[in-house]
Amino acid sequence: MAANDRTIDVSIILPVHNASKWLDECLNSVLEQNFEGTFELSAFNDASTDGSLDMLKRWEEKLEAADIPVTLGGHQGQQPKGVGFAKNQAVAQSRGRYLCFLDADDVMDTHRIELQYAASVDRQNAIIGCQFHREPANSTERYTHWCNTITEEQLYTQAYTSHGPTVIMPTWFCSRKLFDRIGGFDEKGKGVPEDLIFFLSHLHNGGNVHRVNQCLLMYRYHPEAATHSVHKDTIWTIRIEAFEKHVLSQWPLFTIWNAGKQGRRFYRSLTCKSQKKVVAFCDVDVKKIDKGAYIYEESQEIPKPQVEIVHFRDAHPPFVICMKQDLTGGEFESNLASLNLKEGKDYYFFS
Repeated sequence: MAANDRTIDVSIILPVHNASKWLDECLNSVLEQNFEGTFELSAFNDASTDGSLDMLKRWEEKLEAADIPVTLGGHQGQQPKGVGFAKNQAVAQSRGRYLCFLDADDVMDTHRIELQYAASVDRQNAIIGCQFHREPANSTERYTHWCNTITEEQLYTQAYTSHGPTVIMPTWFCSRKLFDRIGGFDEKGKGVPEDLIFFLSHLHNGGNVHRVNQCLLMYRYHPEAATHSVHKDTIWTIRIEAFEKHVLSQWPLFTIWNAGKQGRRFYRSLTCKSQKKVVAFCDVDVKKIDKGAYIYEESQEIPKPQVEIVHFRDAHPPFVICMKQDLTGGEFESNLASLNLKEGKDYYFFS
């Protein structure tokens, strides 16, 4: 059977831009995959200037000698067109029924494809992630712990937190049909969180999420990573718009948990329609509670909107919680647990 006639189960999707210092380790992890099905590498070189293209060509020979088909695309324009564009191009030139996304600075465990493929077969409408470890060790420790330990239910309910997608993009594995249904990644380029936009669109179209609870990826942390080009305000705006549309639109009234900086910022970011649904801020800080109310001085309305500030025990759900977890020595978590509420029904985190 000719190579192009072979049925491919999985395509590894690899966007590359100036990744020569990491490519050997990354592509060696492709070579060492322990998977009985058929898989290919679909790499797209996005205007690299550091020798990445030559490395890809050398690895193309090595991988194909090991019976791993390689499709190598790219462009040599003056400027890279961005991660979203490169991923979309790599998907378009690939042939697999499933897509395994890989960043050029990361390294797969030998069983990654095997285990995520097995999880995907019965979850055609799910983005499949996995646990990971960071290199250097202990970088982004809180974030890593959160990603690796939140529950299956929280993969949905905590999708609006500042952490971004509840399964990180470098661990994504999904069916091609799922990818095509969403329509690919945003291609606006640098500064756009294409993974978050795709992830929220997937959820809001009835998509599912699942995490394989084994560490199957080394996720490298370094200052050149594309994620550092995304401004926090951009992510905040995307989160607010999605949260208003898909959560707050279902609530006639709600309380904001945290009368401090983050709670007030959340309130000010809402549309007027959503602001009018806020019945109170709640807190434990006596000084804030004694003020009696938060006055939105920047509002153009006359009189200025005022929102009552109450103790959390005197507040009423549902709550939007603008508190980061694991930062109060357990006090906040204990207070929340004392109310016997259900996440996703009585409260959401927006922290």
